Amino acid sequence: MTTTEHRCKISVGGCDKCDSVTQSVFGVLNKTELETLSQHKTYSTYKKGQVIFYEGNQPHGFYCIHSGKVKIHKLGNDGKEQIVRLAKKSSAMGYRSMLGDEPYNATATAIEDTVACFFPKNIFISLLSENNKLALHMIKHLSADLKIAEQMVINMAQKHARERVSETLLYLKDFFGFDTDNQTINTILTREDIGSLSGTTTETTIRILSEFNKSGLIELQGKKIKLKDIKTLKQIANIGD
Repeated sequence: MTTTEHRCKISVGGCDKCDSVTQSVFGVLNKTELETLSQHKTYSTYKKGQVIFYEGNQPHGFYCIHSGKVKIHKLGNDGKEQIVRLAKKSSAMGYRSMLGDEPYNATATAIEDTVACFFPKNIFISLLSENNKLALHMIKHLSADLKIAEQMVINMAQKHARERVSETLLYLKDFFGFDTDNQTINTILTREDIGSLSGTTTETTIRILSEFNKSGLIELQGKKIKLKDIKTLKQIANIGD
């Protein structure tokens, strides 16, 4: 557990009462197993910008986001931050390091006020060893993470900056969804964060977003971004319908 955590008695409710349990890694557990998790979990609140766990620390369990959004990032050799994954409500974090019995390979930071539940390693491993469906479910989650990582490597190597920024905007739309207007991406990221996801410099990201804005493909509303022409953004990103 990190020093930034505030351990509390459970007041977020049991896992079996969570409205997003079916989307989480616990979706295959029965009520009794979910109750076991609930009895042993703790939860912590994090303000925007607060670190949930640090790269290099040893995991004693893993996290599932109850509410909020998180970026998972590494520090490159040049000192620049590289976002490797985003997380939202029902997303699990830190489980790969826990299962591999190795230190966290990245840092997790809240990008908005977040509540995260923490599950001790011994409780989860016990459930994992007794439930074949849970083991298969975890393999699927690991495979999905690997697929995203492989796609990021391909994009960095083969796509130009405009393609990568356009694809990042579409990814944010798919991952976080839209606000009630069905056009504005339902999250706020800094231009630096968008550049990190795209593998471009902050300056290049700002320039490309400005170009997209002038062309009417998007509309910049402070840090909020409205997607006005998804079809053309897909064409720029070389993504098929």
